[in-house]
Amino acid sequence: MSVYKEQEFTKQFDAQLWKRLLTYAKPYKKHLILLALIMMAVGGIDVIFPLMTRYAIDHFVIPGTTEGLQGFALAYAVLVGIQTVNVWMLIAVAGKIEMGVCYDIRKIAFQRLQELSFSYYDKTAVGWIMARMTSDIQRLSEILSWGLVDLVWGGSLMTAIMAVLLYLNWKLALITLVVAPFLVMISLYFQRKILASYRQVRKVNSRITGAFNEGIMGAKTSKTLVREEENLKDFQLLTKEMFHSSVRAAIFSSVFLPVVLTLGSVGTGLAIWFGGRGVLLEAISFGTLVAFISYTIQFFEPVRELARIIAELQAAQASAERVLSMIHSKPEIVDEEHVVKVYGDLFHPKKENWPQIHGNITFQNVSFTYEEGEKVLENFNLEVKAGEKIALVGETGSGKSTIVNLLCRFYEPTEGKILIDGIDYRQRSQLWLQSNLGYVLQTPHLFSGTIRENIQYGRLEASEDEILEAAKLVNAHPFIMQMEKGYDTQVGEGGNRLSTGEKQLISFARAILANPKIFVLDEATSSIDTETEQRIEQAIEKVLQGRTSFIIAHRLSTIRSAHRILVLRNGKVIEAGSHRQLIGQKGYYYELYTHQFKEDKEIQIMQA
Repeated sequence: MSVYKEQEFTKQFDAQLWKRLLTYAKPYKKHLILLALIMMAVGGIDVIFPLMTRYAIDHFVIPGTTEGLQGFALAYAVLVGIQTVNVWMLIAVAGKIEMGVCYDIRKIAFQRLQELSFSYYDKTAVGWIMARMTSDIQRLSEILSWGLVDLVWGGSLMTAIMAVLLYLNWKLALITLVVAPFLVMISLYFQRKILASYRQVRKVNSRITGAFNEGIMGAKTSKTLVREEENLKDFQLLTKEMFHSSVRAAIFSSVFLPVVLTLGSVGTGLAIWFGGRGVLLEAISFGTLVAFISYTIQFFEPVRELARIIAELQAAQASAERVLSMIHSKPEIVDEEHVVKVYGDLFHPKKENWPQIHGNITFQNVSFTYEEGEKVLENFNLEVKAGEKIALVGETGSGKSTIVNLLCRFYEPTEGKILIDGIDYRQRSQLWLQSNLGYVLQTPHLFSGTIRENIQYGRLEASEDEILEAAKLVNAHPFIMQMEKGYDTQVGEGGNRLSTGEKQLISFARAILANPKIFVLDEATSSIDTETEQRIEQAIEKVLQGRTSFIIAHRLSTIRSAHRILVLRNGKVIEAGSHRQLIGQKGYYYELYTHQFKEDKEIQIMQA
């Protein structure tokens, strides 16, 4: 399994973090205010009920009369009706806030994921991203809606109860509330323990999600390597760690509530003891004592709820830290402010200001080093004229993919410049460049949907005729028409209903539809059969005419028509020239080509 470093969080309750998080609830400000008013109304009516009981005891039960009982019953029924409406409204409003906040945060997070540079994905597991986008954000939306409900309800109810208790009998109220300071101290202690436990739970949860992702994506590999048992053992280790972390968190949460309950019971006991003496001494009425007991029980109910919310806030803070760390991650490649002002950004392009690309490309003393310190290119220089076809050849790690990734501005040079039509490409927007790129990968990726939709992703406003034209240009039209539903055929997740060659042709058509000025083929024919390879080679000859193109090739037979072939080793060009020139030199390229040619001949003889 891949090992990724995740940011560690050690801060206790972080008010600034929650303040930042609440900004995502701003669009629902009116709903939040309405919800707070509803909850204060709920708390206020809850406070009235014990007073109603006190009145009933002192005016009906003790005197033994029913005079005025009908009016009392009507008033009680009205309160119950109002409370029913309040509860219905709070569920409706809180639910709307929960779903809305969840949607908004996910939308913002997904947008940030589109903006982040390739380097972020190099060091962040897919499973961790999925955990942040799903369970972590769901937890945050729940706490921002239902947590607010309980906080406002609990706070307003406790305040109102304390006021009423002090009004009824301030001495007895102070005796009853003597346990409150102990509650505060215990809450602070458990807050630290619960937060630390939930941070570990969320961290392990990310690793489990990552293991799920790797297991699903690598199912075929696991079966061919017969790794099912080993995978299960690895997964059991993770789930065992998750189990222990979850149990630890659950123990702290479960112990916290009984402690609060015990202290609440002590408060109620004090009310009964001293209040009972007051009744015997006729210092207070029996109805007042019953109301006091009801209030003490009622007072510690929101305390229990607040204790639960504190525990949930700790769990939610662990989620909030992870989500906000992703949302606030800064892309390593960003357009400067003056560039954005003229050419726009990823989501707000100003295409009317975009200059046309001709395709002249210059690498000037380009060096590139990955974060880990591995130097891939050093003082690399290359001059490419518009319409020229450049092939890159070399062993793994020689710098071929790095060159095209720098060209596409997926990464930027550590030193030196890359010029497009004589201008440093950092003086233009990323979208300007990448909208003029056609990129066909060794392992093509298709999106769930139809063949037509996947080709149309190249240019969403393309007409039906243009889609058919692109498919015909890359020789994909014949096999598409042989399918039962033609262009309306579903490709499946990742294109799993099609062969590798079919996926490659569709991805080629998608790239062509965008009519790019610069084309990159990254070993586009290395994973396909000979017949499909011939189709793609024919398509390449057609579509690359007049376009600047870079071809990374493993199969050297596909690059014989390149204007220049660069042979790379350790980030340096050791040979350069046309196919004929390099064969004539009888150097490294000659050895590679003749060795591969012999292998191909042997395969043909064996298949004959």
